[in-house]
Amino acid sequence: MCGIVGYIGAKDARSIILEGLKNLEYRGYDSAGIALKNANDIKIYKDKGRIKHLCEITDFTFDTNLGIGHTRWATHGIVNYDNSHPHISNNKRFVLVHNGVIENYKKIKYDYLSDYNFYSQTDSEVIVNLIEFYSKKMCTESAIRKVVSKLEGSYALLIMDKENLDTIYCIKNKTPLLLGLSNDGITIASDIIAFPKDVNKYFSFDDQRIAIIKNNDVKLMDYMGFEIDINYKDISLDTYNVSKGDYEHYMLKEIEEQPTVLRRIITNYFNYDDCVIDKKIIDAILDSDKINFVACGTSLYASFMGKYFFEKLCGIPTECFVASELVYSNPLMTKKPIFIFVSQSGETLDCITVMKKYKAQNYKLITLTNNTASTMANLSDYLLDICANPEISVASTKSYVASIAIMSVLAKAVSNKKTNLKNNLNRVSIVIDQIIADLKPVIKNMAKSIKDSKAVFYIGRGIDYWVGLEAALKLKEISYIHTDAYSSGELKHGTIALIEKGTPVIAICTQEGTNSIVRSNLAEAEARGAKGYIISLESLSYSEDDIIIPNVAHYLSPLVSQVVCQMLAYYVALYRGNDIDKPKNLAKSVTVE
Repeated sequence: MCGIVGYIGAKDARSIILEGLKNLEYRGYDSAGIALKNANDIKIYKDKGRIKHLCEITDFTFDTNLGIGHTRWATHGIVNYDNSHPHISNNKRFVLVHNGVIENYKKIKYDYLSDYNFYSQTDSEVIVNLIEFYSKKMCTESAIRKVVSKLEGSYALLIMDKENLDTIYCIKNKTPLLLGLSNDGITIASDIIAFPKDVNKYFSFDDQRIAIIKNNDVKLMDYMGFEIDINYKDISLDTYNVSKGDYEHYMLKEIEEQPTVLRRIITNYFNYDDCVIDKKIIDAILDSDKINFVACGTSLYASFMGKYFFEKLCGIPTECFVASELVYSNPLMTKKPIFIFVSQSGETLDCITVMKKYKAQNYKLITLTNNTASTMANLSDYLLDICANPEISVASTKSYVASIAIMSVLAKAVSNKKTNLKNNLNRVSIVIDQIIADLKPVIKNMAKSIKDSKAVFYIGRGIDYWVGLEAALKLKEISYIHTDAYSSGELKHGTIALIEKGTPVIAICTQEGTNSIVRSNLAEAEARGAKGYIISLESLSYSEDDIIIPNVAHYLSPLVSQVVCQMLAYYVALYRGNDIDKPKNLAKSVTVE
């Protein structure tokens, strides 16, 4: 879950790598480092802390046109200088940055490197010393190919060799890596948003690939050493839209971008009132006997709405699976299942592992993602862009809304039923604008009232329960308040024992059939001392409700009620003084298992 950037070309490598690392800091911000060519030497600057600190300790006085950099989310070893990347081999010849996890690093240490000194607790330092070990017997290219035959796990690696200082070696297995071309250089990075603005073409590495970059030449090969042709793709200007603008935090910017995202989806996926979806995708779903959504975290909670749409609108049995559970389990399969994978980044390793598992069994795979250049996009049979544009804050917001909107469009296209979906989505975009403009003071007051709580509970039923799951995730991950969500009917089956005097319990009431019973369940909690709050749609509201949302179609209510919950989480975290865009212990793209 780290970020890596490398550059070789005519420009200042240092500036390009540091700027790229700034754009990748969402992938990890425990420590950062950079290795730069300096005449016949390699200079390394690294430390715990953010990219800003790395910029302060890096020497800008010498010319350099080649280097590699890293921003870390700690997996092996505590956050300190020694565990920061880049890592250097014992003989100081090889320097390496690594994203991923080497599962057998201890065995490699024992079998091959018992005589080596290790200065960190990382699995990454084992790799660079294993390269040194084999380089004593063969050339660097052969040594690298020998090393990868020993590694088990996930890794994207950039390597510098002091004896070949005009070259960067790149290796990719399971962990994302892309290469971009500009007129005066080549950039390698974990994510396309780390590329300089003048990169106009790129390709995404497949697994088990090695690239040797020398001057402006790229040699791509498999692990056996056979060369592979490179098919470059054009890059979109929207890719670089990562500026925070006048906002204090990316999260608030991305919350307020949600109406624009919905309007972009309407533009891209509708022709008048007709949905514009590839007929091959529609036919593949119609040919299946069951839809299986596979996702993690926010994408999983969005998938519950996909299940709702396909079962209610299309009459197709649908189930949602936690990706990390499917890695190790084998649920009973129907005769013709289809799998829909949902991931903002398109690089979620648990999803990728499951995709490979089911691809080998010839099941059809659809990916919904915000990153059409991602590993998941490349693995899938069919691809749907959720059109949210880059999302930088670790706490996902607009990708949740975009994913649900795309699911509704896809379900309508499959059902071929006449609905007012286009108008209803447009109505949602208008209501979100109203929430942002009119309800901010109310949400801020509510945030102030719960900011010092030890625990918070969301309750609801059906759709509102699913919204509560995502709302609880948002609040806990950026405020650090213990937050859970429950079906309101489950309160009296154990959870109500946790209610203490003043415990905030937030009821979400947007569905007519469950409105009264959720309110009754909240009253039960209040009778035990809870401080109750109600978020409701206008048509189901009472004057004493805390937050009343303008009406939208009931089946799209999560798109508006969740925006309220996103803003509530944001302001609670703000009032608690937390680092909102980079919450502790988390990273945006989960590329480790």
